Amino acid sequence: MRVLVTGAAGFAASHLIEHLLERGGAEIFGTVRWRSKTENIEHLRPRMTLLECDIKDATSVRRAVDESRPDWIFHLAAQSYVPTSWHAPAETLATNIQGTLNVLEAVRGAKLASRIQVAGSSEEYGLTLPGELPLRESSPLRPMSPYAVSKVAQDLLAFQYHRSYGLATVRTRAFNHTGPRRGDVFVTSNLCLQVSRMEAGSQPPVLLTGNLDAVRDFTDVRDMVRAYALALEKGRAGEVYNICSGRGVAIRDIVEMLRGLSKVPFELRTDPARLRPSDVPVLVGCADLFHRETGWEPRIPFDRTVRDLLEYWRSRKDGR
Repeated sequence: MRVLVTGAAGFAASHLIEHLLERGGAEIFGTVRWRSKTENIEHLRPRMTLLECDIKDATSVRRAVDESRPDWIFHLAAQSYVPTSWHAPAETLATNIQGTLNVLEAVRGAKLASRIQVAGSSEEYGLTLPGELPLRESSPLRPMSPYAVSKVAQDLLAFQYHRSYGLATVRTRAFNHTGPRRGDVFVTSNLCLQVSRMEAGSQPPVLLTGNLDAVRDFTDVRDMVRAYALALEKGRAGEVYNICSGRGVAIRDIVEMLRGLSKVPFELRTDPARLRPSDVPVLVGCADLFHRETGWEPRIPFDRTVRDLLEYWRSRKDGR
C-alpha cells in the first residue's frame, strides 16, 4: 500500500508516520516545503520518501500525487495555530482551503481511487450554547476564528467532492491533541516549556498564562494518529467523525498538574498577548460514532501525556 502524508514534518504527521511504519506494509511518501523544519522526522528519513511540495501550489500538489500514486492520503498540511489566524487571516484561508482544494483536484484529475482523510478540528463547532454539550457530528458549526472558518470550508469541500465526484473522503474533527514534539506556541506545550526553562534557570519562576478557564477535550497525539489510520481503514467514505476523549479539562487544571511535577515553585501571571479576541469557553465532544464504527478509544491517560510532554522539553537544551 502506498500512503501520502501532507505536511509530513508537522507534529501530528510525524507521529502518524511512526505509527504507519510500526504497522508495516506501507510505502510512505510525505510532502515538505523547502523551508520546512524537519527535526520531527529526521529519524524517519531512511524509511520514507520526502517530496518537496507547497500545498498552496496546485502544480506541485499534482506532481506529488502523480509521483506517489497513493492508496491512502492523510491531508494534515495546514496553518494550524488559531491565534495566528487573526494576525494572518488571508494566509490561513489560502493555506487551508486552497491547499485542500488542490489535493482533491489532484486526485480527481489523476482518476485515483485514493481514500483521503481530511483533518478537521473541533474549532469548527465554535460557539456552544447551554445544553449542546457534548458536541456530536450533528451539532451546529459556529466558527469563531479565521482558522475555524477555514476548517469548516475544508470539511465542506471534502463532503462536496465526495457527493459530486465520488472521491472517498473521510472527514475527522479532532479535538485538542498534544504530546511530545508539540509546537511551543500551543498551550500545553508552552506551559511545559516554561516549566522546563524555570527548572533550568533560564526563566524566572513565573508562569505566563492566557485564559485559564477555557475547557478543552484533550487526547494524546499517539492515540489521535491511531484514530486517523482507522478512519481510512474502517471509516465510511463521505462521513464525518469526532475524535476526542469525551472529557473536559480546564487549562487551570493543567497548571495545577505542572505544579505537582515542577522541580521549582512558580507564580502565575496573565499575559494579555495570550488572550484571544474571541474564545470558545468549552469544547467537549462525543466520539461514540467513531467508536462504534472503528472500535477506537483513547488509551493514554492525560496525566501521562503531560508528563511525557514535560520530559520532552526537559530533554532539550534550554528548551530549544
